[in-house]
Amino acid sequence: MSETLQKTPLHALHLELGARMVPFAGFDMPVQYPLGVLKEHLHTREQAGLFDVSHMGQIILRGSDAARALETLVPVDIIDLPQGMQRYAMFTNAQGGILDDLMVANLGNDTLFLVVNAACKDQDLAHLREHLAERCEILPLFEQRALLALQGPAAATVLQRLAPEVASMTFMQLRAINLLGHDCYVSRSGYTGEDGYEISVPTDAAEALARRLLAEPEVQPIGLGARDSLRLEAGLCLYGHDMNSETTPIEASLLWAISKVRRADGARAGGFPGAERIFAQQQQGVARKRVGLLPQERTPVREGADIVDAQGNTVGNVCSGGFGPTLGAPLAMGYVNNEHAALDTPLFALVRGKQVALKVSKMPFVAQRYYRG
Repeated sequence: MSETLQKTPLHALHLELGARMVPFAGFDMPVQYPLGVLKEHLHTREQAGLFDVSHMGQIILRGSDAARALETLVPVDIIDLPQGMQRYAMFTNAQGGILDDLMVANLGNDTLFLVVNAACKDQDLAHLREHLAERCEILPLFEQRALLALQGPAAATVLQRLAPEVASMTFMQLRAINLLGHDCYVSRSGYTGEDGYEISVPTDAAEALARRLLAEPEVQPIGLGARDSLRLEAGLCLYGHDMNSETTPIEASLLWAISKVRRADGARAGGFPGAERIFAQQQQGVARKRVGLLPQERTPVREGADIVDAQGNTVGNVCSGGFGPTLGAPLAMGYVNNEHAALDTPLFALVRGKQVALKVSKMPFVAQRYYRG
C-alpha cells in the first residue's frame, strides 16, 4: 500500500488546469501543465510564473527570547535581523552537517516567521520543539496557510495591481499585506533567480488569490519541472540533493550564508551545533566542495553520475543536473575533490558507461535578477 498523498489547497485547480501530477515530499504536486516544462521555464524568465509551494512548512516563533533562542540552532544573525527583513538560514547538526535550509523573517513584536522545506518540516518542527520549547512559543501553520510564488520580471507589475505597496519592496523584504481582503505575508524573494514574491495566504483564500493572479495576461501556472531547471540555472541548492546532514556549509559552498557576526572572529562567534568543525574547515579547507559543471556536449548529465579525471580516477559525483532552457545547454552541480575544484578544470561525467566532458564553472549559470532597489 502506498501512503496517501497530501493535497495542497490548490489541488483541484491544478487538475482543472490540466496539470500532470506527481508525488513530491508526500504531496500530489504539479510537475508541468499543458504548456510544458521548457515553455514554462522561459515564460517565467520573460513574464511571470505562478508556483504552488504550499507543501513547504510555515512556522511562527514568538517571545522576547525567540531570536536569541533560534541563534542556538543556526549559524546566522537573527538578533540583529531588522523588522520586515528575511534571511536565508540553515539548521546544523553536531557534526556541522545541514539538517535543512530555511528562510527566517522578523515580523516585529518578538515574532519570527520561518519557511522550511516540505520533506523536512515535521523533523524541523520536532527539532525546534526539542531545543526551544522552554524559550519561545512554536506555532506550526502547516494547515492554516498556503504559499504561492509569483516569479519573473513582470511579477511586480502584476502584484501591484492588487497591492500598490509591493512596488517599493526590495529583495528579502517582507510585509504584512492585505490581498483580496485577506491578511498575507509577502516577501520579495523566490527560488528562480528572478525578481518576484512569495505570498503566505490563509488556506481558504489561496484558490481565489491564485485564480486572480492567473487571470492577469502576464501570468502562467508553472510546475515543479520548471522550478527545478530555474533554480539550477540560478545555482541554488535543493535540500536532499545538493546538501544533506552529511554535508557542511563549507563543503556546500555556502560560507556566504554564515553571518560574519557568528563566524570564528565575530562578536557572537559559534554557539550553534557543529560550529567547531565548520570553523576548522573554514580555516583548513575541505576535501571536497560543491561546484558548477558545464557539460561540453549536448548530453545532459544527471544526479548520481560519477565524475572522473583524465586518468579515469573517480573525483566526485553529480548532485543536480539537467538542461538549462535559458542557458540553451546542459548544466550540473556536483561535489569534487578540492584539487579539481578550480574554475575551468576539465573533468568527465560517466553517463551510461560513456565519458561526457565537463568544465568546472562559476555559478549562477544565468545572472540573478533580484530587485535591490
